[in-house]
Amino acid sequence: MFGSLKPRPADPILGLLAKYREDENSQKIDLGVGVYKNEAGHTAILDCVKKAEKHRFDTEDTKVYIGPTGSPLFNEKMAELIFGEHQVLANNRARTVSTPGGTGALRVAAEFIKSCKAGATIWVSDPTWANHTGLFQAAGLTVKTYPYYDFENKKLDFDGMLAALKEVSADDAVLLHACCHNPSGMDLSQEQWQQVAEVAKSIGFLPVIDMAYQGFGDGLDEDAYGLRLMADSVEEMVVCSSCSKNFGLYRERIGATTVIAKSAAAADIASSVLLHVVRVIYSMPPAHGAALVETILSSDELRNQWYDELKEMRDRINGNRQMIVDKLVENGVTRDFSHIVRQKGMFSFLGITPEQVQRLQDEFSVYMVGSSRMSIAGISKANVDYLAQSIAKVL
Repeated sequence: MFGSLKPRPADPILGLLAKYREDENSQKIDLGVGVYKNEAGHTAILDCVKKAEKHRFDTEDTKVYIGPTGSPLFNEKMAELIFGEHQVLANNRARTVSTPGGTGALRVAAEFIKSCKAGATIWVSDPTWANHTGLFQAAGLTVKTYPYYDFENKKLDFDGMLAALKEVSADDAVLLHACCHNPSGMDLSQEQWQQVAEVAKSIGFLPVIDMAYQGFGDGLDEDAYGLRLMADSVEEMVVCSSCSKNFGLYRERIGATTVIAKSAAAADIASSVLLHVVRVIYSMPPAHGAALVETILSSDELRNQWYDELKEMRDRINGNRQMIVDKLVENGVTRDFSHIVRQKGMFSFLGITPEQVQRLQDEFSVYMVGSSRMSIAGISKANVDYLAQSIAKVL
């Protein structure tokens, strides 16, 4: 049976990481992989996480399954983090299950949508996270795109986006990035979110909100503005969230899928379908990461420490954006790169050609995706001069 298999192309980002690791240049820079790195280039464990892990080690007394929904306390705390004091919680219209990371949350959402309508269409932004399309197609959904990023002018193509969304069918789903758009870093303004929410309410399509970076843009509540506004506007919605970035729990693989229905009774029905989806994919979610998150969010001390550590990461990323733009100017670059400062979160399109990206890799050991998407956290005070000089040379 295996003889019929054909090799699949390697993931471009993972392939880039392999080349970076093999590169012997002492000045090499990794701007490809989307994980947060500190000034030393290390993805350290948060101090609040270390304290939560010690508490977990001291108090855990069983390794028994936690059930398909995951930890009820984790689900409750995640819903509160996502929605704040929103009426969907007060009215008991939301149901949350914990999942194996944000990717697992998206796959559960995709299978849930397929249960609602076989062969359903989901619209994603152009561009979007590279794994979105394959993930939704693997679940049997049809994937279409709506305009989002204007590469030529390095800004959001909001007019094109809104026009496309007005043509979406009522029984389609639309994927929206809550904040820190991956890969462009270009987010909707509050006014633009209001217009999108009005279109969603008018047409009746299902909003699917991917929130992988809450707290990495402007703040925890600020980054949830669009999501909460959408929940005010529609009767049904799906939210996929991740604890990988804002808690630094990448390898623990913990996230959540939340379904909002028009009533508590409808939410119960949706929850039963959600649990069936979980049961036939992975049966039970992992427990450790969820335990750490619920411990942090249940403790005033640890929660406040997490706020501080999250702010430190956010401020560093925003500082890196301004730093690279300033350094490019210092190195005589006359092209306008101010769009980098206007974007938010982990990523930005530098805006150079694939040939220039390849030159950065071949001649200067600077690694980024061919589209010129770069991970801002990979920039540091130690490498920014070399990076700016390298970019200046390939321009």
